[in-house]
Amino acid sequence: MSLRVQAVKNVTATWLGLLVHALTGFFLSPFILHKLGDEAFSLWVLIFAFTGYFGLLDFGIRSSIVKYTAKFVATGDEEQLSRYLSTSIAFYMVIGVVVLIATTVAPSYLHLLFRIPAGSLDATQMLLRLSGAGIAFTFPLTVFAGALEGLQKFSWLQLSQIGLTLLRALFIVVALTIGGGLFAIGAITVAMNVLSYLVFTCLGLYSLPVRLSVSLVEWRAFREMAGYGVFAFAILAAEKLRFQSDAMVIGAMVSTTAIASFSIAARLAEYSSYAVRSMSQIFTPMSSQFDAAGDLARLRRTFLAGNRASAFIILPISVALVVAGRSIIEAWVGARYLDSYSILVLLIVPRTLYLAQSTSIRILLGMGRHRALASVLLIEGGANLLLSLWLARHMGIIGVAWGTAIPMGCTSLFFLPRHLCRVLDVPFAMFLRRAYRLPLVLAAFQAALLWAVSRAFPAHRYTGVLLQIASSGMVYCVSFAWALFSGRLPRLTSWHTFAQLMEPK
Repeated sequence: MSLRVQAVKNVTATWLGLLVHALTGFFLSPFILHKLGDEAFSLWVLIFAFTGYFGLLDFGIRSSIVKYTAKFVATGDEEQLSRYLSTSIAFYMVIGVVVLIATTVAPSYLHLLFRIPAGSLDATQMLLRLSGAGIAFTFPLTVFAGALEGLQKFSWLQLSQIGLTLLRALFIVVALTIGGGLFAIGAITVAMNVLSYLVFTCLGLYSLPVRLSVSLVEWRAFREMAGYGVFAFAILAAEKLRFQSDAMVIGAMVSTTAIASFSIAARLAEYSSYAVRSMSQIFTPMSSQFDAAGDLARLRRTFLAGNRASAFIILPISVALVVAGRSIIEAWVGARYLDSYSILVLLIVPRTLYLAQSTSIRILLGMGRHRALASVLLIEGGANLLLSLWLARHMGIIGVAWGTAIPMGCTSLFFLPRHLCRVLDVPFAMFLRRAYRLPLVLAAFQAALLWAVSRAFPAHRYTGVLLQIASSGMVYCVSFAWALFSGRLPRLTSWHTFAQLMEPK
């Protein structure tokens, strides 16, 4: 299969997956919130944010699995691929034992870390133990999910995940309807996560040309993977500090109940990222192949075209959230949570600047040139945590939002674009002009129209909000189509050129 066809297939599947996941989460979250109440919902968010930090024990090995699977499959070296995957499984089994021990001990100290109401402490401790057991079991199975990414089987990953996402939502709705509580939805979430990795394992064993054995585990393979993964690990650690520390800071410095209001804004900001992240992930193995072939020209074109595509996707979504954010929150979870709007704006603006450059990050990972990025993101993550802790004392949850927004905005504006232009030897002014000029013009036009419509016809229910967003979105799409077919876009964004980019020479 050509890279062009595979890219289209992968993007289509990932966008279908993100659509199902985003819509399911969007409609399921308020249902869970109202059924559980602010306190239990906040504790659910807190525990899964806390256990999310066990992902740091990956140490970047999964990124190595993606890279080396793509490399060894491309070179036909099945023996080396077998050694690397066998070594990875052995490493993850050790990490799984560590996680299991940690989550057996940690619940006894939860009340010292967070302000958990006494009546909810037992359920929270049980949820932590259950979540930890699920993570410990799935750690070795992540090898196969990473290998499927390296094989660029994103369609397999996404289509299987769609069914599991819908099944999980159904189970949660039934459980809460018949009176289930915090532990019930936690058990369902963990069980479905385990099932998803079992499915990935079956798909991986079916498609991988390898044999897995203890005899193939070797220190040299682990050392090479860790050498590549150490900077991917730093990026992962920074991601945790940037996006998962907020709930814990609020739980420790403000109150666990306040997590609910912050989580509403954070979830909307997270939903906005799905489309871009799903699209950009195909560029890691692709960039790895281009870099291995020494094809700098196609790396540059991927850099420009990919970031322009990211901007075209994220800007209209962010405009809708900023301009119509109050109406969206009111229709979604109710007017009592309108205070979340200011947090939403603080989170969405810097995240938009960052997501508009998603392809840049994927290119660096594919090329193995992510050392500087990892260092900067770690500094940003540390600054995020320290600033959030300090501002939470004086400003509450708004201070936590500012603590996230300021460092991320600095990274997105002052480091990332200039760094990639230096790495790929692309003139900075040309990059800004080709990647962002037209997306910004169209987004500004959309924002003005949506603001005028929302002022003239205030919306408080889903129907009105959807009509407002759909009307402005339709204008954005028509404007984009006009720019494309009238020749206003540079040739780089035409399908012919994109096809040339994806098709190997």
